[in-house]
Amino acid sequence: MSRPTKFRKVEFFPDSTYFIPWGKPKCDIEEIVLKLEELEAMRLKDIEELNQEECAERMQISRQTFQNVIDSARKKTVIALTEGKAIKISGGHYTTSLCNFKCLDCGAVYPVNY
Repeated sequence: MSRPTKFRKVEFFPDSTYFIPWGKPKCDIEEIVLKLEELEAMRLKDIEELNQEECAERMQISRQTFQNVIDSARKKTVIALTEGKAIKISGGHYTTSLCNFKCLDCGAVYPVNY
């Protein structure tokens, strides 16, 4: 029996979650789903330029699991770019420490990191 999948910690949620090649109608394009933890892995490694061990610690997973996640993310991204497929960022097996707090008096929403 296989081991249950461990939740991966995600700290970033994109505002834009759907990318489509220019000039192609959405109904004619195949889409690739990029999981939130795959996007997080690429963000930590390629944008924040952390080493693999630091990335794995931030996501609270092993280095091998991090390598598997980032390999999958990069493969999906390259396939979408080279074959003209849409990228949908959605789903995954993750947890986060970010949430929103809504003031009951004024209705303002504040991000809270716990």
